[in-house]
Amino acid sequence: MTTSSPTDSTKWFRRTGFSIDPKIRLVCFPHAGGTASFFQSWSKHLPHGTEVLAVRYPGREDRLSETPIERMEELSEAIATSLGPLLDRPMMFFGHSMGASVAHEVALRLEAQHNLKVQSLFLSGRAAPERLATTDVTDLSDLELLEEVSALGGTQAMVFEDPELRDLLLSTIRADYRLLGNYKRVHRVKLMSPIFAYLGESDKDVNFGDMRAWARWTRGSFGLRSFPGGHFYLIEQKIALLTDISTYIGRVARGIPTPGLPQNGA
Repeated sequence: MTTSSPTDSTKWFRRTGFSIDPKIRLVCFPHAGGTASFFQSWSKHLPHGTEVLAVRYPGREDRLSETPIERMEELSEAIATSLGPLLDRPMMFFGHSMGASVAHEVALRLEAQHNLKVQSLFLSGRAAPERLATTDVTDLSDLELLEEVSALGGTQAMVFEDPELRDLLLSTIRADYRLLGNYKRVHRVKLMSPIFAYLGESDKDVNFGDMRAWARWTRGSFGLRSFPGGHFYLIEQKIALLTDISTYIGRVARGIPTPGLPQNGA
């Protein structure tokens, strides 16, 4: 892996909770159509010394003029490379929905190419690779795509009320859905990192079996927890979710192993 410049890191990550000497970095990967600003307030609810790096995908917010990336390999490699200057502190990853798959792929690249183990991988609202359904939005009209995304809830539903923002967002979502439609992980490579899975109890797209299957993708510990709510449970349940994540951050900061649920399956 080539080493990226500080400029690359600035372009790819929005920092909050910044300190000269952070104890740990939590890298947050947004959902399809999502933005780095989704995680703007998270650092306020995490242990002191935690620096949040929210991933800035091309084609949105301050990278609006850039073309969205539609291949998982290209996106995950670019993010992994841009993390190069930031690997001097322990890292944890959080990814929601599409972001969970991106976080998983970046963690795989860091282990394979950098011999670096992510301390914990928090994966939310996204089925394990072998249980992913095919995503194809090629034939969907703008109205049909709007209805599909709005049904999931989240902050996007409010943005859709503005016609100009709606057109920009739908274009980005189409690109993200094409990325998901192109994505296949053929070979199962088990991470050394522990995986902790989260989901909304009323999520219509992801169930407990989908999330429990992540246990087969780690050689470390595994945990699974649900919260009230649907696919975007993490908006209303933000404090509860971050309280749970904070317990793992605290353990890593103190050098205590992170326990999980017993793994089932090979």
